[in-house]
Amino acid sequence: MGKTIRKLEVASPVPADIDIANSVEPLHISQIAEELNLSPQHYDLYGKYKAKVLLSVLDELQGTGDGYYVVVGGITPTPLGEGKSTTTVGLCQAMGAFLDKKVVTCLRQPSQGPTFGIKGGAAGGGYSQVIPMDEFNLHLTGDIHAITAANNLMAAAIDTRIFHESTQSDKALLNRLCPPNKEGQRSFNDIMFRRLKKLGISKSKPEELTPAEVKKFARLDIDPDSITWRRVMDVNDRFLRKITIGQGPDEKGMVRETGFDISVASEIMAVLALTTSLSDMRERLGKMVIGNSKAGDPITADDLGVGGALTVLMKDAINPTLMQTLEGTPVLVHAGPFANIAHGNSSIVADKIALKLVGPGGFVVTEAGFGADIGTEKFMNIKCRYSGLTPQCAVIVATIRALKMHGGGPEVVAGKPLDRAYVTENVSLVEAGCINLARHISNTKAYGVNVVVAVNKFSTDSEAELNAVRSAALSAGAFDAVICTHHAHGGKGAVDLGVAVQKACENVTQPLKFLYPLDVGIKEKIEAIAKSYGASGVEYSEQAEKQIEMYSKQGFSGLPICMAKTQYSFSHNASEKGAPSGFVLPIRDVRGSIGAGFIYPLVGTMSTMPGLPTRPCFYDIDIDTATGRVIGLS
Repeated sequence: MGKTIRKLEVASPVPADIDIANSVEPLHISQIAEELNLSPQHYDLYGKYKAKVLLSVLDELQGTGDGYYVVVGGITPTPLGEGKSTTTVGLCQAMGAFLDKKVVTCLRQPSQGPTFGIKGGAAGGGYSQVIPMDEFNLHLTGDIHAITAANNLMAAAIDTRIFHESTQSDKALLNRLCPPNKEGQRSFNDIMFRRLKKLGISKSKPEELTPAEVKKFARLDIDPDSITWRRVMDVNDRFLRKITIGQGPDEKGMVRETGFDISVASEIMAVLALTTSLSDMRERLGKMVIGNSKAGDPITADDLGVGGALTVLMKDAINPTLMQTLEGTPVLVHAGPFANIAHGNSSIVADKIALKLVGPGGFVVTEAGFGADIGTEKFMNIKCRYSGLTPQCAVIVATIRALKMHGGGPEVVAGKPLDRAYVTENVSLVEAGCINLARHISNTKAYGVNVVVAVNKFSTDSEAELNAVRSAALSAGAFDAVICTHHAHGGKGAVDLGVAVQKACENVTQPLKFLYPLDVGIKEKIEAIAKSYGASGVEYSEQAEKQIEMYSKQGFSGLPICMAKTQYSFSHNASEKGAPSGFVLPIRDVRGSIGAGFIYPLVGTMSTMPGLPTRPCFYDIDIDTATGRVIGLS
């Protein structure tokens, strides 16, 4: 990959992320593609610095072996984040620019909500970033807009169907669903045959249906109280969390209370992330359940006749977007599902394409959202189950400040200066906090992968503190533990990490082991995950019990489990740091993303539409009208 490598000129102190990103002229994306042996028919250009890689690449590379597969997770984080994305990018810059390996970084696409809200962008940071940073954090290639359009088409279809069914007889509904052609013949279209098959009706013409069959076919009879599908938009807007629809005079009093989620919380995003092909995506979108009929039967997108149209809106979004790091190594950006109510990992198709492109001896590094108890667990038990891929190494990112917090340090609050305890040496506080790291290591090792700990070094960390983490990690069973300075030095600061990851991948001796089998009940799966958190048991609310019974009866108990839990503690209580144990995990509710392919229990309350703070990030974002450059993105 020699010719695309770009030598970074690093400054100290480290400038703002956007200033670093703007100081480097990106290579034309066709150059990055060429280094991966992608010819122009394998991708569609989106401007000079982005391209959509087409899934046809997979067919062409079918006979090629895969590279090594690495997942980056983290310890239980502070609200400031511990630098998982930065470490993922820094590790890849080290491997590509310094260790001469074929490497591809696979990252989630960030939502615009946090970019303009409280968190800022998600392109990495310092000298380990994806560029152009503004394009990465804003519209990219329009995938999130496609998800928004598809999601809201489904929402419109639901309420419209209820509206039309309320005013028409069964026969009138059938006649409108199957209008006559010029010869006066009525017929079913393809998507209708899916519904007929589901209902066990084998007739091929509308006029052959009995009155009972007409009713079954034409009347979905959706129970408005059971609808779980909400509208979405990619903006943090707290005032849309709960709304009333149908107040116009033409809607004839069909008022319903609903709300908006942020676009990345849509099940369509989770489908995109877990799909393996265009035909698989068509099936998953069609199987999405939006609620039940009044008789308790699940109603799907295909029942509403909209599954095919959703797939058409998503047909370009299924192709991952090729970008680059500051040091010219390739990045595939694709999908960005929530890490609580969904599985928080980038797409299977991006990983599959990347593994073929790097080939045997190359490396694909992907990041799992939140701490390893959530992100890495879902990567293994949900993503790897559907992809059939096996990782060789899991990186766990740790920081001295997070370990001090877990050791009993003062509360860390975003936007407030760190307490003195976090910026002065305190080895015993670090050692006490390593209990959190140790549990993440043993949990992750149980999957059969080698674990490498990456300590993301800050200027205030002392040698003694860093050594304490290294020895604690090794005694907890890590394959290696490495101090990294990629934020300040780019790939050069993660070379030791790259070497450790390579050795870890080359020395795997075990097959991938899942935490639970799929053929046990929903409760047994929930309890297996709860046990990995340190819980002694699980307590189900009445609502949760009811939902588990319903999903089991509907035939969905064979799906994997996606726990929606706080990322700030192993337990359900965000203020419990370290490695709590002996607690009872409360399950408030249980819901299903049936098309995506998982059941998600809610541990506590999950916000699916963030709000804006008093001073959102948008205060700092502007454009230099002389150059057209974006300024103030963080």
